[in-house]
Amino acid sequence: MTNKEVIAAFYGKALTVNTETRPTAVLTPILEDDFKSSGSVDSKDKNQLMGQLEFFWKIIPNLKWEVQEIINEGDKYVVRSIASGNPNGDFMGMPTDGTKSFKITTIDIHSIKDGKIVSTQHVEDWATAMRQLKS
Repeated sequence: MTNKEVIAAFYGKALTVNTETRPTAVLTPILEDDFKSSGSVDSKDKNQLMGQLEFFWKIIPNLKWEVQEIINEGDKYVVRSIASGNPNGDFMGMPTDGTKSFKITTIDIHSIKDGKIVSTQHVEDWATAMRQLKS
C-alpha cells in the first residue's frame, strides 16, 4: 500500500464503521508491530488501539471519521478530520442511549514508513463531544 492508501484505510475502514471489515483486520497489516499512539495524557500500543476501536464500533454503531485535510512532509502526515456518531451505552463514563450525537474535530500526526504507520500523535475534542451529548 502507498502511504496515502494507508491513511485512507485508517480513517475509512478502521475508524469509520462499515460493513466490509473490522478495525483489527484493517489495522493489523498497516500498523508496525511496535506502533505507538500518543495523546495528551496516555499512549496505546497496537493491540490497545485495536481493542479501543472494536469497542467504539460496538458502542457507536454509526461512528464516522471524515478526513478534511491532509498535509504531508516527508514521512509525516497531518490529518484534520471530523468524528461523529451516536453512542449507545456507557461512553467515557456517561450513560448514553443513542438519541444524541457528537461531532468533533480531530488532528493526527502519523509517521509512516514503507506503507506502515509507525506512530501517531493525536488530539480529539472529546470535551466538546461530552457537552453535545449532555445537551
